[in-house]
Amino acid sequence: MDNTHRIGLVAAALMMSAGAAAYEAGDWIVRGGAVMVAPNDDSSSLDLGGVGGLSGTGVKVDNDTQLLLNVTWMANSHMGLELLAASPFQHSVNTCGLPGLGLGLTDVEVGTVKHLPPTLTLLWYPLDSRSVFQPFIGAGLNYTVFFQEDTSRMASAVLGASDLELDDSWGLAARAGFDYMLNDFWSLHAGVYYIDISTKAQLDTALGKVRVDVDVDPWVYTVGLGYRF
Repeated sequence: MDNTHRIGLVAAALMMSAGAAAYEAGDWIVRGGAVMVAPNDDSSSLDLGGVGGLSGTGVKVDNDTQLLLNVTWMANSHMGLELLAASPFQHSVNTCGLPGLGLGLTDVEVGTVKHLPPTLTLLWYPLDSRSVFQPFIGAGLNYTVFFQEDTSRMASAVLGASDLELDDSWGLAARAGFDYMLNDFWSLHAGVYYIDISTKAQLDTALGKVRVDVDVDPWVYTVGLGYRF
């Protein structure tokens, strides 16, 4: 047997296992690990007092990583319904493009905000259910709730800021990833979401109310272990 045939047999053995746990109708898969929200953000200009946008200004939102809790129910060996949950994410919200304000400051941390982004996704597993490698793709619906919006000391001191508020968001989500079965119950997992999250933010300041529209639109990366029962 030449090397090409040996490599082919090894690859087939890795991909298929007749006795390995196949995903079947009624299975539940619980995944735990880490999940990172990386905003692909864009915003309107800051609108001060409803008189129009301040050209060149906007806001940015930083990344955050939390604990993953992800549950999938298999309708059959190729289709599953997945719910993404996690511990609350916390992000810093920063202005960009502000004038120096006489203090050499062009960017100010406005504050921090927490959110939960539960996402319900219909997944398709294209490979034979006996394969130990199970890639998937899917699409679904996201609801993001924002809470504990706190203004920063810097924003309070420089801008007289208070009462930061962000509206909740509904949006679509796309999903891709894979599970690799370690045995009949345990699997390795990695995946990614792209989620449409859009919100309206407003902040009271000494100069008046500041409003801005923010498209957060994050990439959400998941990695961890799964357990099937």
